[in-house]
Amino acid sequence: MLARLIIGVLAVVIFGCGGDSDQPSAGREQGGKAGDVIKLGFLGPLSGDNAGSGIDLLNAATLAVDEINAADGVLGRRIELVPVDDACDPQTATAAAQKLLGQGIAGVTGGYCSGAAIPESDVLQPQGIPYIVMATNPAVTERGLNTVFRNAGRDDRQGVFAARFLAGPAGARKLAILHNNSTYAKGLAEHTRTANDDLKLGMEIVFFDAIVSGQPDYSTALAKVKQFGADTLYFTGYASEAGIIVRQAKELGLAVRLVGGDATNEPIVIKTAGPAAEGYIVTTAPLPEFLPGATTFITAYTERFGTGPGPFSVYEYDAVKLLANAITQAVSTDPKDVGEALRKTRYSGITGETAFDGKGDRETIFHLTAIVREGKFQQHKKLGASGSWVDAL
Repeated sequence: MLARLIIGVLAVVIFGCGGDSDQPSAGREQGGKAGDVIKLGFLGPLSGDNAGSGIDLLNAATLAVDEINAADGVLGRRIELVPVDDACDPQTATAAAQKLLGQGIAGVTGGYCSGAAIPESDVLQPQGIPYIVMATNPAVTERGLNTVFRNAGRDDRQGVFAARFLAGPAGARKLAILHNNSTYAKGLAEHTRTANDDLKLGMEIVFFDAIVSGQPDYSTALAKVKQFGADTLYFTGYASEAGIIVRQAKELGLAVRLVGGDATNEPIVIKTAGPAAEGYIVTTAPLPEFLPGATTFITAYTERFGTGPGPFSVYEYDAVKLLANAITQAVSTDPKDVGEALRKTRYSGITGETAFDGKGDRETIFHLTAIVREGKFQQHKKLGASGSWVDAL
C-alpha cells in the first residue's frame, strides 16, 4: 500500500502539472503541431481509506498512456494524463470533476467509487465528455446519460451471483449481511438480499446492518452476527474494513463463513487479517492473474511500480486503451465525437472483448469467486454453461 501511495503521489505531481500547461484544447483537428497533446482526465481516490485502490488505477492508466505514446500516440499526438483526487467522497468528487472542465480533455477514466462517480458524471455530462468508470452501482448507467460507460460489472448482477453462491457452494442457511452505507456497499447488500427473495433460494437473512467506515474495531457488529445465529457473513464494504473484520472474527472465535464483495478482493485484506484470511472468499470479476492475456501487463506493471497490480487495474488499463481507440476511430478529439465512437466500438483488450449496450454497460463480463489459499487469492468457483457450479480453474 505504501509503495502504491508514494508512486501515486509522484504520478499526481508529474502528470498534474500538465493540467495547468498552455496546451491547445481538444478539437476536431486530425493532427497537431509538434508539442500538441491529447488530454485524458482521471478521477479516483488518491487520498483517504481507498487511496490504495485509486492509486492502483492511476498506475494502470499511466502504464497504458506510456505504451500509447511509445507507439506514436494517437492521431500523431501524445496523450497526457490529468489526474484529480476525488477521495471517494461525493462533494469532493463534484469539485474534482469541475477541475477537469475547461482543460480540453477528450474523455475521462477512473470512477472507482459509485458515490463519487455519479456526481462526477453529472458534471461531465453537459459538456458531452465521455466517462469510462469502474463503479458498479446500477444507478451509474440507469440515469439516461449517454456519456457514461462502465468497464466492469453491475451490482444487481453481482447480487444475483452472490446470492446463488451463498445459498449453493457456501452452504449458507442463516445469512448476515453487513455493508458500510456507501452507495456501492449498501446497493450490493440490498441486491443480494433481494435476489435471495426473488429466486426463492431459502436463506434466512438473520441480520442486515451497516458499519461506520474508518473504524479500528468492528467487534460490536460481529457480536451481533454471532447473537443472531448466522452461519455465514457477507460483507459488501471496502478492503480496508474487510481486513479488520476478518481478523477480528477469528479473534472473537466467530464460527461463520466469511465472504466479501468485489471491493474486498485487495491484497490489503490478506495483509491486515494475516493468517485469519485463509479461506476468505470474494465474489469478483476475474483478477489480473486469472486472465490468460494479462501476463505481459502484470510484468510491466510490477517492474514499473515495484508492486503487483490490484484487482481493477487491468480494467482501467483497458479503459484508457478503449478511449484512445475511440479517438482514433472518431478521427477527432472532440468529446462528443469520442463518445459516439465509444457507443459503436468493439475493442479486444486484456479483459476480453468490450462493447457497450444502450445504457453504457459492458455487454460481456462475468463473476466468479476467489478464495485465499497460501496467502493469496486463487480462483475458486464459477457458474458453468449449464448453470451448475464448477471449479473456476
